[in-house]
Amino acid sequence: QVQLVESGGGLVQAGGSLRLSCAASGGTFSNYPMGWFRQAPGKEREFVAAITSSTNTYYADSVKGRFTISRDNAKNTVYLQMSTLTPEDTAAYYCAVKAYSGDYYRTGLYGPWGQGTQVTVSS
Repeated sequence: QVQLVESGGGLVQAGGSLRLSCAASGGTFSNYPMGWFRQAPGKEREFVAAITSSTNTYYADSVKGRFTISRDNAKNTVYLQMSTLTPEDTAAYYCAVKAYSGDYYRTGLYGPWGQGTQVTVSS
């Protein structure tokens, strides 16, 4: 069973940048597509970005051009580089393994999940 641990969240001013990391253990990381999702208070968890095992990438329209997902299979880690952050990006960010085939934005196709890392963007 793959276990995921996110890190890199924090408090940043609007316009700033952060890089999130998601370290995987306990499985064959390189075989699986990986995704980043986020959840703001009172809102549903939403898709942010995904990367396939062959490094094709997918982004939500709200982050396209500002966020970049990448992976380092040698380190069993997936990253989310976030730039030009706005207060609307404030949320807990989660990484997950895409365990089932289907559209990359569908939350139900992912699991297991990490515990999340909080990103807060001040105005």
